[in-house]
Amino acid sequence: MSSLNSNSQEKDIQAKTPQTKYQELLQYLQSFDNIAVAFSGGVDSTLLLTAAVEALGADRVLAVTAASLFFPLREKDESVAFCEQLGVRQVVVQKDVMGIPGVPENGPDRCYHCKQALFKDLQCIAAENGFTTVCEGSNMDDNGDYRPGLIAIAELGVKSPLRHVGLYKKEIRELSKDLGLPTWKKPAFACLASRVPYGEPLTDAKLDRIGKAEEKLVELGFGNMRVRDHGDGEVARIELEGTDIQRVMEPEIAAEVDAYFKQLGYTYVAVELTGYKTGNLNRQIAAEELAEESKKQESFARGADAPEE
Repeated sequence: MSSLNSNSQEKDIQAKTPQTKYQELLQYLQSFDNIAVAFSGGVDSTLLLTAAVEALGADRVLAVTAASLFFPLREKDESVAFCEQLGVRQVVVQKDVMGIPGVPENGPDRCYHCKQALFKDLQCIAAENGFTTVCEGSNMDDNGDYRPGLIAIAELGVKSPLRHVGLYKKEIRELSKDLGLPTWKKPAFACLASRVPYGEPLTDAKLDRIGKAEEKLVELGFGNMRVRDHGDGEVARIELEGTDIQRVMEPEIAAEVDAYFKQLGYTYVAVELTGYKTGNLNRQIAAEELAEESKKQESFARGADAPEE
């Protein structure tokens, strides 16, 4: 696709209202006989699952949730509760992500290997239950970051309906609020492996430590945040948004966080002064490599989810 055509397409997408895009989403989903949705319980997959049920009816939709060390138990529990509320069947599969080759080593391509294995399993589960189309909930904002997992998804022929109709995260939250979904203001979440710098091996103990540290911050009322684990537990670097940076430095809260984190095994507890930003650890990837990989994933994404004639 030429740069001119790409820019023109981008302008067309941005000119549409979220409500128009949602109607296009429903029409797109109606083109399938049935759909199995990779459902994490997050903002994006919750809207996608809701739209799928609206478009096809609950009996033609299956939610598949992968439970693993990469996601806190509360995320799985919330996904189960929502599926029950929506009246859609859910299959929860326990996945040994640390047994996937290329994952424990935590190289820059970790997400590719993980997504490839997870979605192959999901496709098998879908087929066993009579479902022919598998969908996942990435959105347009994912195109602008280093997301090697998108390449694996496209290679497997998994559909990305939210990107297909050009929905951005902000629009997904707006639509979710309009639809009365409980996730409309839910903090963004990514797998716990993304808290560890590339090249530092992943371990069960490390992931458990990160999960417990972030759960503590959730209990204290912090929203979008990350606990980055450096040097195998030597440093916990907390990323927070806006006024939360000042709040975590209040003496009483700072003392509680510091004591709990050190109880988990951290030697030092630090706060990132520039705040929270999704994909922060991607800064360690060379700019040339990042640009090349981003171009490749966008090419795969366009090819895999181009409108059908």
